Amino acid sequence: MLEKDYLTIDDFDLSGKTILCRLDLNSPMSPGNEILDDKRFKGSLSTLKELDDSKLVLMSHQSRPGKSDFTTMEPHALCLSDLLDKDITYVDDIFGSNAANKIRKLESGDILMLENVRFFSEESLKRTTEEHARSHMVQCLYPLADFYLNDAFAVSHRPHLSIMGFTNVLPGIAGNLMEKEITSLSRSYDTGSGKCVYVLGGAKVDDSLKVTEYVLSNGKADRVLLTGVVANILLAARGVDIGKPNMEFIQSQGYGDQIELGRKLLEKYNDRIGLPVDVALDKKGERVEESIDVLNKKHHPDLSILDIGLETIVKFSREIRNAGTVIMNGPAGVFEREAFTLGTVELIEAATKSGFSVIGGGHSAAVVEQLGVESRIDHISTGGGACIDFLSGEKLPGIEALKESAVRYRVK
Repeated sequence: MLEKDYLTIDDFDLSGKTILCRLDLNSPMSPGNEILDDKRFKGSLSTLKELDDSKLVLMSHQSRPGKSDFTTMEPHALCLSDLLDKDITYVDDIFGSNAANKIRKLESGDILMLENVRFFSEESLKRTTEEHARSHMVQCLYPLADFYLNDAFAVSHRPHLSIMGFTNVLPGIAGNLMEKEITSLSRSYDTGSGKCVYVLGGAKVDDSLKVTEYVLSNGKADRVLLTGVVANILLAARGVDIGKPNMEFIQSQGYGDQIELGRKLLEKYNDRIGLPVDVALDKKGERVEESIDVLNKKHHPDLSILDIGLETIVKFSREIRNAGTVIMNGPAGVFEREAFTLGTVELIEAATKSGFSVIGGGHSAAVVEQLGVESRIDHISTGGGACIDFLSGEKLPGIEALKESAVRYRVK
């Protein structure tokens, strides 16, 4: 196995050490400030349990300024305390004397939760690691710690202070969740794991086309299967009359210019891009299936395409099941409506039978949870934007900061 270009928990003896841990605990909250979904918390439990003999100082954020759920981290400390079954001390301070005094008094096994890092206005400024390292927050906190740990993959596509600033002045290490995200999303780089198939859908067309271009041009994927609105755009690019409502939706979302990009992708990678051979149309709430060939001749000017058809489901499912690695992001149709859930459900079911399956965040992850098949998916990403950026070949500032820190602090 190749040596990782970032440091992990396994690289150091962290017993008794003070560790600044950046987690992503940003969660849906009730008007009464109660956590409504603890998935983000559960994602980092493995890391926190492994560091049971360390002194942990947790940093996270909740929402952002101007939002109704932009609030303190006290409910988060209580929620995490329940999940870990141990006391977590919350301090309504980030880097002032109150926080500093509590950090100094920590003993092995203690956990302290600092206040919402976005209460500090400089947190969200876009700066380099060096510039962030000179901030008042970093300069006050880093002398109190031995290590910095990033387990917040979902926000590591943002060049924020608590994501980058400490890696310049402390050994920066990846938590277990971060390590799993990097390893699982990098799976397509492993040419020895069989055919790699990407399945991209949903309504975020620019994201899907960006990923398609990157994975095909760099040999990261053998095939890309397209569903949802992005498939409609490439069908239109191929000259298929997809109907007025579908074209109007594409234009209303500002994706009209993506048709030309789709045309260029088809010219370059036609044999490696899979498009629907039939679709499910919405006829007054009823699911009506039509092949693309018939659709083009028959013309359904007033019907919206809301899912892939049965023939496409069978065809795509076969490819997915036979793949060594499947990376899936975005639903195949409007899965919120019962008549149009079939495509999304069947493709996810097929993914559970592939060699190795990765589901991107957002809607796809929600469907996996609804189906109760989480245990049969190898990895469900915690990051929406971060996941897309990673799959698009973009360098995530948080991960790059860890790599730079590894060069500086790696144990020889």
